[in-house]
Amino acid sequence: MPLSLKIALSSLRAHRLRTLLAMIGVLLGALALTGVQHVSKAMLEKTEVETAKLGSNLFIAQSGQLAFRRDGTARSRNEARNFTLADARALIGGIPSVRRGVPFITQTMPIRLGDNKIPSQVVATTDTYPEVRNFRPEHGRFFSTAEQEARARVVVLGAKIAERLFGSAEKALGEQVFFFRAGVRVIGVMESKGADISGTDQDEQVFVPLSTFMRRMANQNWISGVYLQLDHPDAHVTARPAAEAILRARHSIGPGKEDDFSLLTAKDTMKVQQQALDLVGTLGLISSSISFAVGGLGILSIMVLLVRTRRLEIGVRRAVGAQRLDIVRQFMLEAALMSGSGGGVGVLLALVLVVVVCRLGNMPLVIDPLLIAGSLGGSVLLGLAAGAYPAWQAAHIEILDVLKNQE
Repeated sequence: MPLSLKIALSSLRAHRLRTLLAMIGVLLGALALTGVQHVSKAMLEKTEVETAKLGSNLFIAQSGQLAFRRDGTARSRNEARNFTLADARALIGGIPSVRRGVPFITQTMPIRLGDNKIPSQVVATTDTYPEVRNFRPEHGRFFSTAEQEARARVVVLGAKIAERLFGSAEKALGEQVFFFRAGVRVIGVMESKGADISGTDQDEQVFVPLSTFMRRMANQNWISGVYLQLDHPDAHVTARPAAEAILRARHSIGPGKEDDFSLLTAKDTMKVQQQALDLVGTLGLISSSISFAVGGLGILSIMVLLVRTRRLEIGVRRAVGAQRLDIVRQFMLEAALMSGSGGGVGVLLALVLVVVVCRLGNMPLVIDPLLIAGSLGGSVLLGLAAGAYPAWQAAHIEILDVLKNQE
């Protein structure tokens, strides 16, 4: 072990408590910086994964207006009942970048099996829904075009609905359930999917043919909206103004009047969530900066104290031939070692916390080597900056002054 490192470790051990207090600020700074940024990255990656589940290049035209909450989920601000199947067909045929589309109606209704009645969200749609929304049955099948045209009394259950009614998906197939007094036969159970863009748990949805719902179950002529699958990810840039022009013309909305529909993509949700995550990241940077500043002042103060208590050591080393640069290096090494150790412990604690948070929050584990290296490097640089002035003081101690004071 080099002599300078031995001296540095011996000096830090001799002032354990002060060294520990000085390291705490750097530790907290590295902990905040590494931990918050890693959790933000994990949350963003989870958002991207959940967004991909909505469907490939999904674009939604929906009746009424939506407002986004801070968590990125959407809620209905006002509703309208003038969105029709003709509007859906006009959008599918009138926007060049649309590959396919599927109209839908969503409505909350109780579903019953015997005396067991539970709430569910009914999604009335067409047979192309699984391809557009990338959401397919895990057991059984989805309803067919023929069943859609025949207004068949069939239903596909969400995973949680099937479990709550039957105990397992396999037991649900072929059984009859009821919406009020209307009986329908279970032909499939969907894969487990989680929450969608509105925050609705898709595993608590049930799917029926659109024609069956509109004529046999609800007797209504309007729909909730249409899911449009675009040709490529950036097609929404041209699809949005085209859809807006089509719907405003069909709904006779004049200039300056508010839309009675909403147009959104998965990226709209990501944008809101990204803003929230950016705010969290900014707060993390502010807190870590404050902690680093406090840690830097702590290191500066203890290094100044060390210089004062080690004047004799410095004078003796100079007397036996040590150069001023050697003294500067010695004290800079001690400051960097103190700060780097605090940063290293902070990074390790942050990584442990990140693993725990990702496990508990069911988020993908994201480890960024550059961020870790930045935290460690920043900690060391902070120590070098804080130790520069004390090192300069130590190097300019006069040998004769030290020897006279010892007499």
